Amino acid sequence: MNSFNWHQEAEKQWDGRAEFWNANSKNMWDEGSRKTIIPFLQKHVQIGSKVADLGCGDGYGSYKLGKAGYTVTGLDLSEDMIKRANSRLEQDNLQFVQGDLVNLPFEKESFDGIMAVNSLEWTEVPYKGLEEMKRVLKPGGKLCIGVLGPTAKPRMNSYRRVYGEKVICNTMMPWELEQMAGETGWKLTDGHGVYKREVEKKDLSGLPVELRQALTFMWVFIFEKE
Repeated sequence: MNSFNWHQEAEKQWDGRAEFWNANSKNMWDEGSRKTIIPFLQKHVQIGSKVADLGCGDGYGSYKLGKAGYTVTGLDLSEDMIKRANSRLEQDNLQFVQGDLVNLPFEKESFDGIMAVNSLEWTEVPYKGLEEMKRVLKPGGKLCIGVLGPTAKPRMNSYRRVYGEKVICNTMMPWELEQMAGETGWKLTDGHGVYKREVEKKDLSGLPVELRQALTFMWVFIFEKE
């Protein structure tokens, strides 16, 4: 491939994954790897707040946020995902738009909170996505963001880059996101790990945070815009 347009290729690939994602998202949010995220967000973002779900996929996570009492705008790059998300529009406090995480179609300081789960990794320059989140978040607003940990098989989406091939997944370790956030003016407020079943059975409480992160399927942060 002589020319590579990250935006176009990412939209194309996620359109192709929409059916699979739609078949599995409900279980992920209700019973699987994402079941702890909305309860975690609720500890830090007041019910009734205006929240953006960036990288919302088929909208099930946004739907659950809306049911929890938030006013929610879900955004995804994939047109197919947004079409599926719009089928959930049974609530007045929920809407969906198609858009790019590094060029958000929202005014400055539009949201009290942001949820972005496994979405920053799918940007060409994650720093730009983090800056866009800061732009649309109100001062003192909270960002609930999850990135895949070292044990997550979806990291294989970026593996072919070691051969020099173009990929649309820009994986980063949890500690890399934490460092980037710290360098760009975010305040770390909280965090927790999501683990595979074999690790969940172990007592990790005595381990330092970097070792707990090293065992994660996903690490979820709360950052505050200062």
